[in-house]
Amino acid sequence: MVRWISLGNLTLQVAEIIKPFLLVFFANNRRYYLMLLPIFLILIQPSLGVAILLSAGFVGIILASGLNKKSLFVLGLVAIILVPGAFFFFAPYQKSRIVSFLNPYSDPKGSGYNSIQSQIAVGGGGLFGRGLGKGVQTQLSFLPEKQTDFIFAAISEELGFIGGLLTLISLFILFWRITTFMGSAVSPQARAYLAGVFTMLLSQTVIHIGMNMGLLPITGIPLPLVSAGGSSFVSTMIALGIALGARRR
Repeated sequence: MVRWISLGNLTLQVAEIIKPFLLVFFANNRRYYLMLLPIFLILIQPSLGVAILLSAGFVGIILASGLNKKSLFVLGLVAIILVPGAFFFFAPYQKSRIVSFLNPYSDPKGSGYNSIQSQIAVGGGGLFGRGLGKGVQTQLSFLPEKQTDFIFAAISEELGFIGGLLTLISLFILFWRITTFMGSAVSPQARAYLAGVFTMLLSQTVIHIGMNMGLLPITGIPLPLVSAGGSSFVSTMIALGIALGARRR
């Protein structure tokens, strides 16, 4: 399987685009055991980041659907059993990222390089940053993929703690608005979808910032509406567009 499809001069990550539509489907279909199928197919592409975010969205749908405690216990038990086994489906580079997360300096020029450079960028910004376009790690390309996977580290280096904080505040205003939509959803299915979008985007933000600060393994997850990347941006806009239609006007 492949992650990217070429369309002329454009490349499209189908797994990203399909995320909001899968949330719509499962918000209206309570056969939750079928959720494992798309997660498995995305995982073996391999696209660990998308699989994690989609799983987070599914968790939001399940919690909002009002399952009884017995069903939640069974689903939780299945997840506990399957999650460790997923490690065997990871690509070699994904396994090395997880291992190097525990000690990035064990391979500072290899699997631990990205994490080390990202932490240096975040710490080097101080309170007000080095100035827009003046980041050492960012502008001299020590920080890899500064426009996508490590955009928060780039912001923190050039705009400092203040810039990072304003970015977080902007995103959490978006999350707060989604929760208000849940209170005025047009149906229980719409509420379940909104819960899925909320948990997916919140998880995406937490994981992105966590890996930029060395608190989580590197998984290649962009920051919603901030990172460059057409497929992720289009997917997020589709999800938010459907969310606008899910609230009672």
